[in-house]
Amino acid sequence: MGMLLLLLVLLPLAAFPHTRGRLDSEQQEAMGPRAPVILIIGAGISGLGAAEKLHKHGFHNIKVLEATARTGGRIRTQSFAKGLVEIGAQWIHGPSPGNPVFRLASQFALLSPDALLEENQKINVGGHPSDIPVIYSSSGKKINPEVFANITELYNTWLEETRNFTDGECEPGASVGSFLRQKIVENSKGWDKELVEINLAFLTGLLNIECCISGTHSMDDVALCPFREYTMFPGLDCTFPKGYESLVNHIKAPLPDGTVILNKPVKNIHWNGAFRDNNSDVYPVKVQCEDGDSFVADHVIVTVPLGFLKKRYLDFFNPPLPQIKIQAIKNLGFGTNNKILLEFEKPFWDPNTTYIQTVWEGDSPLTEPNKDLKQNWVRKLSGCVVLEPPGQLGHVLCCFIAGKESEFMETLTDEEILSSMTDLFRKMTGNPELPPPISILRSQWHSQPYTGGSYSYVAVGSSGIDVNNLAEPLPTDKEALKPMQVLFAGEATERNYYSTTHGALMTGWREAQRLIDRYPELRATVSKAKL
Repeated sequence: MGMLLLLLVLLPLAAFPHTRGRLDSEQQEAMGPRAPVILIIGAGISGLGAAEKLHKHGFHNIKVLEATARTGGRIRTQSFAKGLVEIGAQWIHGPSPGNPVFRLASQFALLSPDALLEENQKINVGGHPSDIPVIYSSSGKKINPEVFANITELYNTWLEETRNFTDGECEPGASVGSFLRQKIVENSKGWDKELVEINLAFLTGLLNIECCISGTHSMDDVALCPFREYTMFPGLDCTFPKGYESLVNHIKAPLPDGTVILNKPVKNIHWNGAFRDNNSDVYPVKVQCEDGDSFVADHVIVTVPLGFLKKRYLDFFNPPLPQIKIQAIKNLGFGTNNKILLEFEKPFWDPNTTYIQTVWEGDSPLTEPNKDLKQNWVRKLSGCVVLEPPGQLGHVLCCFIAGKESEFMETLTDEEILSSMTDLFRKMTGNPELPPPISILRSQWHSQPYTGGSYSYVAVGSSGIDVNNLAEPLPTDKEALKPMQVLFAGEATERNYYSTTHGALMTGWREAQRLIDRYPELRATVSKAKL
């Protein structure tokens, strides 16, 4: 028994990786003089933005662990047809001076001259397609958009009304979808009888667009009262001529070689402990990777998507997350919005067409949709954007689809999707001989193991408070000896700009700033170096 006690005393502290509580004075002294070690989980724009900002402010012990073989996260530029297309983020939403993505893109000279025009920075499209669409019916007729001008104006008015509610004015289960349906019922009583069916079909299409914008299966899933908190910058949405990843490459360029480690998926994060490195320094956090490697740190910034947290929150953190944070992960919504990119040898659309929309006759937001996904998944397509410039890229349509139909699409083969899309285009144009697309590329965000979907929304049963709770660092004890051991970033942690690239970047900067404020001595060192 005495020998056993002696062996236990002689064993290094690292043999007890789950030691909790305050560090003793010897451990605390070991942590004092050295520079803080920062780990960042995820090399999307949030994680890279945090790393670049920390590096600029004098933090040099930084590692970014990325599970996949590439940086960028849900920003993904890929070769297709004769040029580059976006598999993930497509536009800068609200490109104007208040938008940090726009500011960086302007600073790095990554935008076209039109995007920099002051008048374009003042236009407010609210995240919706800004061009007048070419509208086809499912029976093969081209419909003049003027037919739906009044309905479109009404719909936009209703959407604006959804942002006028304040806390306490909504029932707990109130949704954006239920509010819009109520407006449709009230207004449809005054429509001409011959227009009721086609108007309802058109409104179904507008709601499908809204599902893509919100990243949800149905607007019935989006909470009504918190919807007003989502904030949009003014500006006519624009793209990156050299791909969205050109921005990612500029952000990560200042980081020293070896800062970003690819193909390094994390298995779990042990926090609030005492872990020794090879120099016997003691750290409160240890990150264990799937390949057996481990890293110790003073602080870890977790930037993984909410979809990943929903799948892994139980086994990803040790000790487990506090109940308030678990509830936030459960409450908030995380949906799928996918793209189907199709190249045509010759376009079937007119030269000036920028956006194509299909109205499915017989569809109505007031009736339950057909749940046979195999037969009806294409009906959920919100529309197709004509990608530019056609002279360089070829003739390419980028079609958007959200929700369960989008997730079902991921299970199909390219040949099955090509067949369904060809049938759709032949039906809506009334041309049974319309040649099929010559190539296809589609996103599959729901199937990606480290993503699990596209982006977040505030679901029925949740609120902006859940977003704040998700963003709160651990440990939450303000008296903890080593605070901010685990920090949280990513678009789902931004209360006003969730679901956006600029929101993701802002949260990475936010968490970096927490650590910069935590170590004023580093800030002072950087200031002296500049002098």
